[in-house]
Amino acid sequence: MAISYTRSYDHILDDLSRALTTVPQFYEAFEMEETDWQDLSKDEREVCVRTLADDLFYLLGSEPSAEVGLGTAEYDSGHAIIKITADAQLVHVISLRE
Repeated sequence: MAISYTRSYDHILDDLSRALTTVPQFYEAFEMEETDWQDLSKDEREVCVRTLADDLFYLLGSEPSAEVGLGTAEYDSGHAIIKITADAQLVHVISLRE
């Protein structure tokens, strides 16, 4: 299974990146502690989050869901969306279509 999308891949990654930063302890995906994450420069953090978004996109093409820090990511092929659940009150819905 691969993720089907018609929207610009860069725009999808932008939205995924923003959503991932709201997930508590998302940096644990890099096997980092909070202090390690805070020690990175802003540019280094942006590169890491963008890389995580890219990796997650491809992971969701073979797995329907994945844990990210204390949250989850899910690919809903029927609705052409990726859902990032940061906590019980915050769920980001990223459209894969124009």
